[in-house]
Amino acid sequence: MRKFLRQYGLLVWLSLILIAGFIGVLLVGYLISRDALQQGIAEQSLPITGDNIYSEIQKDILRPVFVSSQMAQDTFVRDWLIDGEQDTALIIKYLKEIKTKNNAISSFLVSDLTRQYYHADGALKTISESAVRDQWFFRVRKLKTPYETNVDLDMANRDNMTIFINYRILDYSGKFIGVTGIGLTLDTMKRQIDSYQSRFHRNIYFVDSKGNIVLAGSAVKRLGNNILNGTGISGIAPQILANKKNDSLHLAYDTENDRVLVNSRFIPELGWHLLVEQELGNELKPLHDMLAIDAAISAGIILLVLTMVLLSVRRYQKRIEKTAATDQLTSLMNRHAFDFVFANALLDSERSRQPLCIALIDIDFFKKVNDKHGHLVGDHVLKEIAMIAKRSLRESDVICRWGGEEFLILLKNCTLEKATSIAENLRNTIANNDFSRTTDLAKKRLAITVSMGVAECKTNETEDSVFDRADVALYQAKENGRNSVYFSE
Repeated sequence: MRKFLRQYGLLVWLSLILIAGFIGVLLVGYLISRDALQQGIAEQSLPITGDNIYSEIQKDILRPVFVSSQMAQDTFVRDWLIDGEQDTALIIKYLKEIKTKNNAISSFLVSDLTRQYYHADGALKTISESAVRDQWFFRVRKLKTPYETNVDLDMANRDNMTIFINYRILDYSGKFIGVTGIGLTLDTMKRQIDSYQSRFHRNIYFVDSKGNIVLAGSAVKRLGNNILNGTGISGIAPQILANKKNDSLHLAYDTENDRVLVNSRFIPELGWHLLVEQELGNELKPLHDMLAIDAAISAGIILLVLTMVLLSVRRYQKRIEKTAATDQLTSLMNRHAFDFVFANALLDSERSRQPLCIALIDIDFFKKVNDKHGHLVGDHVLKEIAMIAKRSLRESDVICRWGGEEFLILLKNCTLEKATSIAENLRNTIANNDFSRTTDLAKKRLAITVSMGVAECKTNETEDSVFDRADVALYQAKENGRNSVYFSE
């Protein structure tokens, strides 16, 4: 040992110095990175996320304000009120057109003379100054500004939480004669919140002046219903609620296991506070891992490996994502990707109350085509049917390869009668197509037919139930001679 130290003592000391320096650099780098990360999240990332959401809110509200202004200044509306509201059918038709044209959740008009509340489906009720839910009208009646933005329950839309643009109507001499405007659903804001939470791994929610959580993404659960009672955040809740200016607050609070950074700002258009949270532990975990790895192996090898991996991942990620969602033979959506699309379409159909149908396609005697002409011809047949279907269907329709010789079509905003007609046209197009043109059977016509089963999604029906009914209809088509379309009631 003494001989070894005598011969390599300087090398040992240099190694120890290098190791100590390497560890020191790692620790200092970690501390600097941690502090910079925390500062960047608090002063940049969270405020930027809040600004983006605020911009989306302003964009969603700006156009409805313009539409409500046009309604309030429309000579038809003012003349109709001034003339004594003679024909209610005219104003109802007008409100319905405004609602449809602007894709609003509601449009309304309240007369100051008769106190009648009109909306797109008729006269809702007579408002009263003693009714709590009608106080908004008398508040707007006294406004000094032309309009207000208000978040309230919509009686004409099953008491859904709605953003209302309440615009004062004045006659030609400037006298107040009523209130008109449109309402916007909060679903768009909820989807935006969920999108940001998934993308940035942050909690995003809105609270009212009393601290109640009025709008939140699906991830916000631990805080309960009011931030004044929430674990950890209750300590900074008064400071949040006291801020009535449109300025960002950079705050933080501690939970049992983590530290949470908070960015808060007041949204004057809604009267709510927007809160964006980031749990610091999740952001620091990569730094902890990197410190442990760099302490065990050479920093140079780590950087080299990470660089190579990063380049490889970037190059193949897009290819993997495309492969995961696409059928390689037909270039159609595959079954896995279709399940996700169908689930979203089913939710949209229930929310918008628009019909949704599916059509299941099966190639008749496809096994005989493979056995007689070979699998290469069979592949050409599948590709050709996929192209025919794409050309024949509407732009909004979705088709996927369900498996083997089966295809599935999703028909949005389509009744059962219309879906059956579309399916019949597609079946007829396929039956009249000469598939030999896309194969090596140059002088011999190849005719292919399909059987189809159509089903319309019922209210609160599961995905499996819809598919089962379409499959039963397809089985009936096969049992009754094939080359036909059957539907399920």
